Amino acid sequence: MMIKREIYMTRIRPFIGKDLIKVMTGIRRAGKSVMLELIREELLSTGVDARNFISINFEDLRYAHLLNAMALHNEVLSRAEQIEGKVYLFFDEIQEVTDWEKCINSLRVSLDCDIYITGSNAKLLSGELATYLGGRYVEFVIYPFSFGEFRELYRTVNPAASEQQCFQKYLLQGGMPYLANLSYEEEPSRQYLGDLFTSVQLKDIVKRNKVRDVDLLERILNYVIANVGTTFSASSIVRFLKNEHRSVSADTVLNYLKFCCDAYLFYQIKREDLRGKQILGSNEKYYLADHGVREAVYGGNMRDINLILENIVCMEAIRRGYGVTVGKIGDQEVDFVCSRRDEKLYIQVAYLLADESTVEREFGVYEKIRDHFPKYVVTMDNLDMSRNGIRHRNIQDFLMDEEWN
Repeated sequence: MMIKREIYMTRIRPFIGKDLIKVMTGIRRAGKSVMLELIREELLSTGVDARNFISINFEDLRYAHLLNAMALHNEVLSRAEQIEGKVYLFFDEIQEVTDWEKCINSLRVSLDCDIYITGSNAKLLSGELATYLGGRYVEFVIYPFSFGEFRELYRTVNPAASEQQCFQKYLLQGGMPYLANLSYEEEPSRQYLGDLFTSVQLKDIVKRNKVRDVDLLERILNYVIANVGTTFSASSIVRFLKNEHRSVSADTVLNYLKFCCDAYLFYQIKREDLRGKQILGSNEKYYLADHGVREAVYGGNMRDINLILENIVCMEAIRRGYGVTVGKIGDQEVDFVCSRRDEKLYIQVAYLLADESTVEREFGVYEKIRDHFPKYVVTMDNLDMSRNGIRHRNIQDFLMDEEWN
């Protein structure tokens, strides 16, 4: 069962058939291969012949002989000779091919073709690619399922599930698409997510960055996963590791954190001084691409539900194309400042507005922000406690809203 993932198709559709390389990146198993399939379906619906498609998944051993640029180049040209008209190239996990940038650039120049590639590392679009393909590609980051997408697929497996049951399952299992194939059963899903985490760690972090000290990487990963959504600095990780009798420099910690972000496992959210209008250089927060992975490898999503709700809202804002920072104003923080073109909105996330002191804390921070952009407090409560122009929203309703404004 495939869902249409229209949030991405609306962004990709204007570039279909155009002379720009379409690059889809994102964490392993987030659904990049499905996006290629959806694009193929779209092309077929417009009358393109399937015989004009050349599709290769470089994680498939049948294509092991094509893992260098020249071999791939020759194979594609050979196949293209049998095709009349435009050739449509679909390359999955292209980073497995040595010097793939040279091959793609040459095919772009020598063939009448439309190229779509996927990869699981942000480095795909840095360095040599920028040199070879600068200005000739568009990137689309593919994320795990939003709550709306998860709910749509979950109800194909459990049609009678209530809204509350859907959200409870989403809190624990997250949005990795393959879980539907496991009928969202608890133990198989946990094992799958744990194995996925190991695969990202070994293939996309250790192997790609030639990490020698895997034990150190694992300790840093565990620290960040435990402290998701919590402000900390590299030096606080250094102190933590020192207590574990591991001596390491802050630079090494920062490098390892960057490797994790390059693999789309973590998203670094910087802090912004809302009075000085400047990005602060330290004490960032990190959120996980998929909170279900945290439950599988660390546990405690329900115990740390405040942080998990934050993680879900943060990733939803990023998925919708907002730039996200943590807002600092005096000695208080706004969880998320979301900016997109001329839009801006502020979001505070809490589990429940259980007492007056919580209400005061969540709403009170906005008293210092004098602009007229939308300000939200998002919680699990069902009663609407909006006040002073600040909108209180139930998190499930908020996530399902097509527009936040």
